Amino acid sequence: MMGSEEDEGRLYTSTDMMESLTLDTEPHPFLSNSDYRNAMSGGDSFFASSLQESHPLAAKSVDAHQLGFEDSAGSSGSLREDMVEPPSYADAVFARDLSHNTTSAFLPTNSFSDVLRITVSNPQKIPEAGASMAAGIASSYVTYLINTHTNISSYQGSDFSVRRRFRDVVTLSDRLAESFRGFFIPPRPDKNVVESQVMQKHEFIENRRAALEKYLRRLAAHPVLRQSDELRLFLQVEGKLPLLPTTDMASRMLDGAVNLPRQLFGEGSVILTPQEAAQPAKGGRDLVRLFKELKQSVTNDWGGSKPAIIEEDKEFLEKKEKLQDLEHHLSDASQQAELVVKAQQEVGEVMGELGLAFIKLAKFETRAGFTPAHAADAKCVATGAVKASRFYRECNAQSVRHLDELHEYLGLMQALHIAFADRSNALLTVQTFMSDVAANNMQIEKLEAASNKVFGGSKTQNRKISELKEAVKVTGEARDLAQKEYECIKDHNRAELERFEEERQRDFFNMLRGFAQTQVGYAEKICNVWTKVAEDTKGHSGGFSEATPSYLSTPT
Repeated sequence: MMGSEEDEGRLYTSTDMMESLTLDTEPHPFLSNSDYRNAMSGGDSFFASSLQESHPLAAKSVDAHQLGFEDSAGSSGSLREDMVEPPSYADAVFARDLSHNTTSAFLPTNSFSDVLRITVSNPQKIPEAGASMAAGIASSYVTYLINTHTNISSYQGSDFSVRRRFRDVVTLSDRLAESFRGFFIPPRPDKNVVESQVMQKHEFIENRRAALEKYLRRLAAHPVLRQSDELRLFLQVEGKLPLLPTTDMASRMLDGAVNLPRQLFGEGSVILTPQEAAQPAKGGRDLVRLFKELKQSVTNDWGGSKPAIIEEDKEFLEKKEKLQDLEHHLSDASQQAELVVKAQQEVGEVMGELGLAFIKLAKFETRAGFTPAHAADAKCVATGAVKASRFYRECNAQSVRHLDELHEYLGLMQALHIAFADRSNALLTVQTFMSDVAANNMQIEKLEAASNKVFGGSKTQNRKISELKEAVKVTGEARDLAQKEYECIKDHNRAELERFEEERQRDFFNMLRGFAQTQVGYAEKICNVWTKVAEDTKGHSGGFSEATPSYLSTPT
C-alpha cells in the first residue's frame, strides 16, 4: 500500500518465500497464493469476487487438522482424531451471515423485484479510425464488453451485450446529469491521463474496467436511473452510442459570444423555450442571462434587499449542514481505516519475517548439531508464525473489503453536492426571472408616467412600453416554468435524502458488524495456531519447561 520501493521489494520477496514453504497444515483452502498477493496489492479483482466463494470464514467442512488441533505426535489413533471438533466462532457466526451479504454504497440490493445485472469484461484495444502516425506510435483506444441481464420490460429483451469506450461513459454521465437534476447520481470514474501514463498499461485497463463495472452497477441500483432511457440505450443498442454527446463548455461560450451583440442591440429573440427557461444560464449559450444570474447571486449575498423567494425549507438546511459534518467525519474515519489496514498488513509481513528467521535458526541448529529439541521448537514456532502471517493477510483483505465502505460513501458525497447545487441554481434562475419582471414593471410605470405628461403620448415611448409588456409576459411564463423545475428538484432532493439515509444506516451496520466479526473470527484462528504451538513446544522442552535459567535467578 504505502512505503518505499525497497521495503515493498523486501516484503514481497519474503511473502513469496513464505508461500513456497510446505507446512504441516495446508494454506487456507479458500484463498490461493495469487489471492494473497492480489489482496495485498489492492487488486480490484480480489474484492470483486463473490463473498460466498472467497470468504475465508465460509462454512465448509472443517477438520481438526485444518484448525491446528492435530496430535503433536501425528498418531492416527489419537483421541483428538477420533473426536468431532465443534464448529468455531468463525464457522458458526460467519456462515450465518453469508446469506446477508453486505452491499456497497448504492449497489444492487433485493429491494427491487426487477433484475438488472451488469458486468464489464474483455477489454480490447482498437486503432483510432483515421488517426495519423506520430513518432511511429498509432493512436488507439480501449473498448469494454458490457453484458446485461434484466427482466425490465422497457429493455425489450433479457440478455444483451455491447461494446463501449470510456468516452461513451462520459456522454452517459453528462446526459444523466442534464436529465435528472436533483438526484444523487453516482459519480463516474475520472479520466486520469497522468495515471494512464504512469501505471502499467494492463494494470490501468483492469482498474478502469473494475471502476466502470462498479459505476454501472450503482446506476442499476438507483430506483429512477435504472429505468432511464439514457441507461437503456447505453446498455442495449449495439454499435455507436445513440446519445448525442454534450457540447463542451468552450463551444457553448463561443456560441454565447456570437449571440451577445444581437441580444444587446435587440436583434435576438426574447422568446424562451420551456427547456431553456427551466435550465440555469450556466450552460453558456445565453450570456445575458448568465450575467443577470451572476448579478442576482451577488445581490443575494451582498445586497441590502431580500430576494422575493428564498430557501425556506429549514429541515433541508439542517440536513445539509449535518451532511457537511458527516463528510468531515467520513474523511477522518477513512484516513484512520487506511492506517489500520496498513498496520495489519505490516503485522502480517513482520510475523512472516519472524517465521522465516526461525526456520533459518532451526536449520542452523540442526546442522550445527545442537540440542534437537531446540531445533524442533524453533521449527514449530516458525510454522506457527507463517500460518499466523497468512491469517493476518487474509484478515487484512477482508478488513479492506468492509472498511472500503467509508471510502465509497466519501466519494458519493460528490453526488450530494451536485444535487444540492442543482437546487441552488434552479432557485437562482427563479430569483433572476422575478427580478427581471419587477424591473420591467418598474420601467413600464416610469414610461407610462412620462407619456401621460405629453398630449397624445410619444410613439417611441408607447412602442417601448408595448415591448416591455411583451417581455414581462414572456419572462413571467419562463419564471413559472423555472418555478416548477425548482419544485421538482426539491422533491427529488427530499426523496434522495430519505433513500440515502436508509441505505447508509444499512450499509454502515453491515460494515461495522462485518469488520468486528472478521477481527473476532481471525483472532480465534490465530489463537488456535499459537495454542497448537504452545502444546507442541511443551512436549519438546522436556524437563526445562519449569526450570528457571541460572542467569535469571536472584542471587542470595
